[in-house]
Amino acid sequence: MDAGVRPWLAAAMDISKPAARLAEKLKPRGDARKHTRLEDALAFCIAVLLIGFGLALLQAAGLATGGVAGIALILHFALGWPTGVLFLLVNLPFYALVYRTMGGEFTLKTLIVNAMLAGFGALAPHVFALQSKNGVFAALAGGVLLGMGVLALARHRASVGGTSALALYAQERGWMRAGHVQALTDFLVLAAAATVLDLEHLALSVLSALTLSLVLVLNHKPGRYAGF
Repeated sequence: MDAGVRPWLAAAMDISKPAARLAEKLKPRGDARKHTRLEDALAFCIAVLLIGFGLALLQAAGLATGGVAGIALILHFALGWPTGVLFLLVNLPFYALVYRTMGGEFTLKTLIVNAMLAGFGALAPHVFALQSKNGVFAALAGGVLLGMGVLALARHRASVGGTSALALYAQERGWMRAGHVQALTDFLVLAAAATVLDLEHLALSVLSALTLSLVLVLNHKPGRYAGF
């Protein structure tokens, strides 16, 4: 297995035959062409806009979500710091895991994306203002925007880092399956949100996290995308 396949955790996913088949499907097809740097750059800009607006919408509605995005929003509500900057800072401890599980190129792209998100978060208040009048819409739209942004990054072998890297590392070490780790961390993040959100906003935050997960489940399926 070459270095291009290893980041997709073929070795870490040998727990069962279905997992092994999934790892095989994640290999780039023989006719797949690698994205150019310009294509990567454009995709990163689009992803940052989607994720940035998703975070801004959730923030305006006083909602959180799962993963690092949820942690950043919770800290914003508690400390008042810009969400984009918090997103970058919260991710710092996870970069070593990203490098360990996904490789150097993936880690560099993830660093670039997080720096762009920090810049977006710093500039956003001076460029636009969002006002949420419906919490359900904010939860659904915010989850969709975040999910589509993450998908755009995945198509170009990048991510927002964070708890997904922890999940992959735990699976590689044989401690727990990645999906279980991700579900556990999302649960803990949303439980922490209960310290700064009331019951209504907490329930809507759970809805946002579920929407984000649904977008990824429906659209990120092996074998449907040949580029990398």
